[in-house]
Amino acid sequence: MTEKIIILDFGSQYTQLIGRRLRELNVYCEIHPFHKIPPLDAGVKGIILSGSPFSVCDADAPQIDLSAIKGRFPLLAVCYGAQYIARQFGGEVLPSKIREYGRAKLHIKDRAAVLLQGVTDDSQVWMSHGDTIVRLPEGYCTIASTGDVDHAAFTVPGEPTFALQFHPEVYHSTEGAKILKNFVQHVCGCRCDWTPAAFVESTVAALKIKLGDDRVVLGLSGGVDSSVAAVLLHKAIGKNLYCIFVDNGLLRKNEFEQVMESYRDMGLNVVGVRAAHEFLSQLAGVTDPEQKRKTIGRVFIEIFDREAHTIENVKWLAQGTIYPDVIESVSVNGPSATIKSHHNVGGLPERMHLKVVEPLRMLFKDEVRRVGKTIQVKPELLGRHPFPGPGLGIRVLGELTEEKVHILQEADAVFIDALKREGLYDKVWQAATILLPVRSVGVMGDERTYEYTVALRAVTSTDGMTADWAHLPCEFLANVSNDIINKVKGVNRVVYDISSKPPATIEWE
Repeated sequence: MTEKIIILDFGSQYTQLIGRRLRELNVYCEIHPFHKIPPLDAGVKGIILSGSPFSVCDADAPQIDLSAIKGRFPLLAVCYGAQYIARQFGGEVLPSKIREYGRAKLHIKDRAAVLLQGVTDDSQVWMSHGDTIVRLPEGYCTIASTGDVDHAAFTVPGEPTFALQFHPEVYHSTEGAKILKNFVQHVCGCRCDWTPAAFVESTVAALKIKLGDDRVVLGLSGGVDSSVAAVLLHKAIGKNLYCIFVDNGLLRKNEFEQVMESYRDMGLNVVGVRAAHEFLSQLAGVTDPEQKRKTIGRVFIEIFDREAHTIENVKWLAQGTIYPDVIESVSVNGPSATIKSHHNVGGLPERMHLKVVEPLRMLFKDEVRRVGKTIQVKPELLGRHPFPGPGLGIRVLGELTEEKVHILQEADAVFIDALKREGLYDKVWQAATILLPVRSVGVMGDERTYEYTVALRAVTSTDGMTADWAHLPCEFLANVSNDIINKVKGVNRVVYDISSKPPATIEWE
């Protein structure tokens, strides 16, 4: 049985970072809403309570029954979790006189505390809370403080329970990874052996048992997730995997041919379907972003369903779902608001009456790449930037036409080719060109022009959950702008997007 740490999420913006830090320590972990505690089986080695945007003093603050957890499992409570434990068991939590956000220096009061072994005195930590623990429950012991926080870290004598008012998971807590390692390794006793190779071995073995001799159909996109999922499934079931790659007419320039060529010598059974006309005809006159996504999704489902029915006795639909997709689909406070829908192959299982298999659903994006490298997926596939399921359909703002898609494909090709040529492609998480529904006056030679504006977008990120705009060299951007305007008919103005996520999203629609 795989050992694991359970992270119970109270809605903190940093919860996923806790998971990522544990994965970097080669410890398998799962994130669950605080009100949906999973079965605490023999594989559970410890539990972490996350922070929260709520105050424990609020009447509607999240509540959790810890009777089956505290004292029975190693427990680490972070920020809100620490304050919740303090308050629930007889301590006192009050609003801080000064709201405590930002850097602080950690003063270690108990050098024998296993959680703080090897941590430097006055190590920098990151505070982010509006309440503070003014009194601990009887018998609890403070093990660290800061200049403004008396009980920055505490423990419960006689049980493996620890709590931190700061966030060890964030980058600004310079020795936070060491604290987390102490917890999982020395408090929980984790072996820290959950590696890409171990994941491949256990996943392939599980897929063989789960799928047996059944046939599986998978929608390939040419991206990292579907490619790695395909190779994992191929290792498990070989010729019983059938892959379909649909050209929706909204791919990058020459992408269909390039991707099909990439798959040609990988041993996969891949069928390519050209369907640009079907998509563009259904999108005529559609301007609303959400409606575009739903239309693209609907047409994809129709075409994929049609092609899949040419294969006999298919019982499973494989999807390249990854962990952020899973986490984002669950909200601590009920169903989350729809920011944007993703078509991918949503709706297909019900339509086709197929069971679903998702071999990557517990991996973050960078973990998918590491697994792909382990199973020798081609570097050109592993290194591809994320690309939205609706493709360029959501990068042409407003109504889609064949002419607009062509303009965007040409401008996008100039940008992406330049990034690769200048060695910048692998330094950004994702790059995109967006065709704006804006025409502006320009001058080319002695002629007045009235043509489109394109926006260039490049971001740095680790998993796409948050992102910063990439600080590309000004000279590079100037050259790309010049090339697009000179080479792409219909464009006379280029701008660069310098907004981060949040508050913006990576895609414009």
